[in-house]
This record gives sequence, C-alpha cells and structure tokens, in this order.
Amino acid sequence: MQDWRTWALGFVAVEFAYYWFHRASHTVRWLWASHAVHHTPEEMTFLSALRLSWTNLFSFGWLFYLPLVLIGFDPRLVFTVLAIDLHYQFFLHTEAIGKLGPLEWVLNTPAHHRVHHASNADYLDCNYGGMVIVFDRLFGTLRTERADEPIRYGLAHPLGTLRPFAVAFGEWRRLFADLFNARSPRAMFRIAFGRP
Repeated sequence: MQDWRTWALGFVAVEFAYYWFHRASHTVRWLWASHAVHHTPEEMTFLSALRLSWTNLFSFGWLFYLPLVLIGFDPRLVFTVLAIDLHYQFFLHTEAIGKLGPLEWVLNTPAHHRVHHASNADYLDCNYGGMVIVFDRLFGTLRTERADEPIRYGLAHPLGTLRPFAVAFGEWRRLFADLFNARSPRAMFRIAFGRP
C-alpha cells in the first residue's frame, strides 16, 4: 500500500473491472435491473448522478471486483480507487461542458458520458469507462455524439412514473414478472442473464 506502483497498477485494474461491470450492467438483465435506475433521468444534470440503485448488493455487481482482491490487491485500495472513480463520474453528468479536445482520447468526459446516457437506438450500449475511456477504445464500445442524432435521455422503454419505489424497483418488477411466466428453467436463465 505504500508503493505508488501498487496504486498505479490498482487504478488500471479497478478501471478494467469497472469497465466490465458497467458493460455487463447494460447487457445482462439481472444487473440492468439495478443499473436502470441510474438511467431513468430524462435530463443530464449533476443530480442525475445521484440517482442510484438501492439493490446493488442484491444484483451481485460487486463480484466483478472480487478477483482483484483474490489476486492480491488490498481491499482498501480497491475500495478507495473505486470511490475516487465514482466521485469523478459525478462531474460527467452535465451538458454545460463541451468537448475537451485531446483529453477526449484518454479520459471519460461529459461528452462521452452524455452519449452513454442516451436512449437513442444508435447510442445504446457504449462508453462504459469510469475515469478513462481507453477500454472503450480498446474493445470497440466507444461512440461519439453526432450532429444528425440529438441525444434523448432516459430509458428506451420509460417507466412512466417518477414515484421513488416504482423507479427503484420497476425493472426488477418487470424481470420477475417475466421469470414467473417462463416455461422452463432454461427460459428463466435466458431471461435473467440475457440482454435487457
């Protein structure tokens, strides 16, 4: 913990784990049921950064960070880097800041994150990075805003309500309704772990 190289390597490792956690949160329905809460705001403001799930522990997203601890990273380092990462992301939730020139190549910026929050079909499932956008470039999930496609925020299939419990549990309700109506264990597995 006293060696800066441990922190540098830990930063890259946590960013890598965060990228895959965030990507899975958009492509695995069980994780999406928690993460969808964050995508319900229909405006991009700092307050939308605070709209977070109440069910993260239940959705098991924390399992993405467990390998880091198992290979030897101190849990305090993982938690600290993740906390810094999430605090940084608060400032990405704004329309007040335009593109940031060369920083757009390395950092996750408000411009990248606005596209991530878009519900337009052309913008879905992209820009998963935490503090950096490098893994999106590396794995082909980077998209930039286009002038011919203005961003529309919110869910692709809106909940139709602002009631807190409906927002917090709306996707879970849909998921469990589909699981209840499944005709086989295989169908249940595909519903829970397939795409939202």
